[in-house]
Amino acid sequence: MIAFADIDYMKLALDWAAKGMFITMPNPRVGCVIVKEDRVIGAGHTQPVGFDHAEIQAMKDARQRGADLRGATAYVTLEPCSHFGRTPPCADALIEAGLARVVVACSDPNPLVAGRGVARLRAAGIAVETGVLEIEARELNIGFFARMQRGQPWVRLKAAASLDGKTALHDGRSQWITSAEARNDGHWWRARACAVLTGIGTVKLDDPQLNVRAVETPRQPRRVVIDSGLEIDPAAKILQGGGAWIIAARPNPDKEAQLRDLGAEILMLPNQGGKVDLPSLLQELGRRQINELHVEAGFKLNGSFVREGCVDELLLYLAPSLIGDAQGMFNLQAPASLDEQRRLRFHEVKQIGRDLRILARFS
Repeated sequence: MIAFADIDYMKLALDWAAKGMFITMPNPRVGCVIVKEDRVIGAGHTQPVGFDHAEIQAMKDARQRGADLRGATAYVTLEPCSHFGRTPPCADALIEAGLARVVVACSDPNPLVAGRGVARLRAAGIAVETGVLEIEARELNIGFFARMQRGQPWVRLKAAASLDGKTALHDGRSQWITSAEARNDGHWWRARACAVLTGIGTVKLDDPQLNVRAVETPRQPRRVVIDSGLEIDPAAKILQGGGAWIIAARPNPDKEAQLRDLGAEILMLPNQGGKVDLPSLLQELGRRQINELHVEAGFKLNGSFVREGCVDELLLYLAPSLIGDAQGMFNLQAPASLDEQRRLRFHEVKQIGRDLRILARFS
């Protein structure tokens, strides 16, 4: 039976899971708190790939404190794994440690687990409760759930605009519409993503680095450029350091060789119109274990992503200003009637500095 204390301890486990925000991918962000006699005796979160999961970290912490794990309760934000991957099954480790009860926020969407971890615990005589703060736990791993359930990442499209929806002057100048606080906040969202994507138009106009600079992070997201005709300048900042993925539609062997020499990887994903096939790209990114894709592009590519149903969530920063006749956020044709407008729902609205940050979802 779920008690009020279970909710409080699971909130603490979620706080621990959030400590792994920038490091666990492609694995989910998981936290674990172990409690005995109404006292926290151990806590931990999932480490980078190949290292300890949250449950193992929490049990190590408890043992280092000299605590006896027998008869304790573990609060875990995601179902303990039951298979051998890069690390042994966490469910087995909990059983061997002699825990009496495990409280789980949500089931693991990974088909290799998907209820098997809970079943293994119960078969060993451990009492298991599920569904405690499930919504919050799923939200923390929204990209992992998306990849496991539909084979592609959660796509978050970011834009910064004035209150009348303008992102740049007609000549492309946009620095700066929003405040430094909003721009720094945008870097936090970049840091939590597995990959950050832009288009060749933005690369030509702004020559962005497209990395994380405003927040501390031990890893940088993969940089991805949509460049149908391989027009990118080899001196572009986004290519510095190697590792960029260039998504093209029309082969150019000489340019491809030049870009590979710079450490870039070229993927040919053409559609019938000679442009990059965006739905196919998302499937490919899913195969490459990208959980969250963060899009920062111009209004043309933004419009293409929306038109083709390739966006899950808009991350909008609105400045308290009016610009007037200028570039908008999306290149979209007007519907024939208002019944055909693309509808979203507000997920969160928050003030960041002088600006508003809006998270709006298509489903």
